[in-house]
Amino acid sequence: MADLATPTDLKKRDVKQVSEALNGLVADAFALYLKTKNFHWHVSGPNFRDYHLLLDEQATQIFASIDPLAERVRKLGEKTVRSLSEVERLSSIKGNESNFVPPSEMINELLADNRTMAEAMRKAHKVCDDADDVGSASLLEVYIDETERRIWFLFETARTAEQSGH
Repeated sequence: MADLATPTDLKKRDVKQVSEALNGLVADAFALYLKTKNFHWHVSGPNFRDYHLLLDEQATQIFASIDPLAERVRKLGEKTVRSLSEVERLSSIKGNESNFVPPSEMINELLADNRTMAEAMRKAHKVCDDADDVGSASLLEVYIDETERRIWFLFETARTAEQSGH
């Protein structure tokens, strides 16, 4: 590992804990990105255009978080996710390989997955705070806000006309 070590003033134990938490988020982001794109590609029905565009926008946002999270791990001198098998092992987000998923189920499944992601980000933020790692914590604050926005949009999209107050 010495050949990848990057100087930091953080404690070695803290670096390990922060890196493990961030690598879990990198894996979650990869898994959620792929699942969101899967649903984007396979959505059908009367709201196709709206769902297709929403899921593409969300997938793009999720994908944009992967590199900064992984690079933060490297800035701390640790290794980050290197393979799809590692993503699968570390991720708390499970894929969906069903031949057909109704759009409402897609939206509800992504809503639950984004909630899982937000919870994992908050836990990682606490690990960063406990380690006095302001850089990682501030990065996560942006991604927590983005994830909460995705949750909001998915929640509102999942509501029926009877639930919406209109």
